Order: sequence, then structure tokens, then C-alpha cells
Amino acid sequence: MNSAVTVCLVNEARQGPFVFHGNSPAEALHVGCRRAAELGFDAVEVFPTGAEQLADCDLAGRLADHGLRLAAVGSGAGWVRHKLSLTHGDARIRTEARDFIELLINIAADHGAPVIIGSMQGRHEGDVSRADAVEHLAASLHHLGRHAAGRGQTLLYEPLNRYETNLFTQVGEAASFLRGRGIHTVKLLCDLFHMNIEEADPAAALVACGDLVGHVHWADSNRRAMGSGHTAAAPIAVALRHIGYAGYLSAEVFPFPDADTAARMTIDSIRALDTIAPRSTS
Repeated sequence: MNSAVTVCLVNEARQGPFVFHGNSPAEALHVGCRRAAELGFDAVEVFPTGAEQLADCDLAGRLADHGLRLAAVGSGAGWVRHKLSLTHGDARIRTEARDFIELLINIAADHGAPVIIGSMQGRHEGDVSRADAVEHLAASLHHLGRHAAGRGQTLLYEPLNRYETNLFTQVGEAASFLRGRGIHTVKLLCDLFHMNIEEADPAAALVACGDLVGHVHWADSNRRAMGSGHTAAAPIAVALRHIGYAGYLSAEVFPFPDADTAARMTIDSIRALDTIAPRSTS
């Protein structure tokens, strides 16, 4: 498994659960990449305002300078800045949301990275029934998943906790939804913070999802760095080893008590996994 840490370029998300921020996007990316490399992370996960910013920020240069990879790109600014969602009652807004994500897929794919759909999935409310919202979501994931596959990438869909969505809050029901709808080019982002709220047994839930696990947000129960709450890391690591997960453990956590401490706690917790849940030698 590989390590990653989050870098946020969106001013409106300065209070969000991302490790590295900055007074400007350029500063956030510069500091985030430098510290990630110094601490020994394999990659960064970047949350930009949109595709244009990602294209203009010399991401390739920053990654190359520090020997880092791009783990994933978040699409949440589409909701935070523009209130776009894939399940909105207005078809025009749903189209704008798809277009926003498509452009991100194009740029992220140039760096060999997938795009995350989290908050942009939306919810059912008002005139939008649950059945309608699920249909809208399925149509968008089919469309965007095919687009990502055409660029050599999967798409990541993130079940959120009940306070952030009322669509799919457990990874098992999200997996059943993807399989039942034949959405084969989308995998799950399994966020341990959300899972600690919604799952009776997060480790068992990961095993049940099997090869649909495409990315993991490595966060403790309080959305701080692993080791700050009550999440048991060892069963999670054993579950991920069991399913052959070889992707990223990425810190989408609050920079508490500060960014460097959160990042250092994260990389230490990931390195410790070889002791508490060794790799199989068979």
C-alpha cells in the first residue's frame, strides 16, 4: 500500500479536513509537496477549484521536483463553490456538474490519477425523490466512468456519512448499487471517518467490497490523523491485505494540532502497518 497526504487549493475549504493549505493555491501546493516529500509520502491528493487551476498550477513540475505521484483529485469544489451536484432537480445543473467533473478527469488522467466524486453526488430532497436521485446518480456514474476509462482511469465514488448525504452511506450498499447497475468503470473510495459512523464493522465491510475498493481515506474516528481517535488500525490493515489492496492510504484529515504533526502522525501510522499487519509472504 502507498501513502498520500491531502493538499487543498480551495480558499472556501480552508476549514476542511485537508492537511496542507496555504495563503494562496501556489503556496499550498509548494508547501504541501515539499513537506510530503520530506516526510516520505509517496504521493499527494489534490483538491483544486477546477480543471483550469489544476492545469495552470504547474502540478507536473511540483511533483517531479519532489519525486511524488498524484494519488487522486477531488471534485468537491464543484459543490463548495458552485453548488453543482449530479442529482440536482434541474437537468441543466446536472449537466454542468458532469462537465465540471469531465474536465477534471481529463487533467487528472494526464497525471495517471483518478477523480473523486464525494460531495458532488448530492442528495434527494424537495421535488427530487430518492428513486429519481438514484437514477440521476447512476446515469452520471455510467457516463463519467466511461469517460474516465477512455482516459485509462477508474472513477472513484465515495459513500458519505448520513450528515452529508442521504443516498448511499455504507460501502456495502454502494457496492451493491454499482454492481446492480452494471457500473464497471467506477470503484469505491472508502473513507474510514465516514465508515466509523456508518459501519458496524469497517474491516468486514472492506472485505465484503473486495476489488471494488479503489482508494482509502486514512482517517481516525474524529477525522484527525490516525492514532488521534478510537479507530483500530490493525483490523483495517488486515482486511486490506486480505483483499489484495495495493492503492493509497491517503490522509484526508484536519491539520490538528498543525499540518506537520498531522502529516507526521499519518506517515508513522502507515509505516507501522508492516509491524501490526505484516504483508503476506505466501
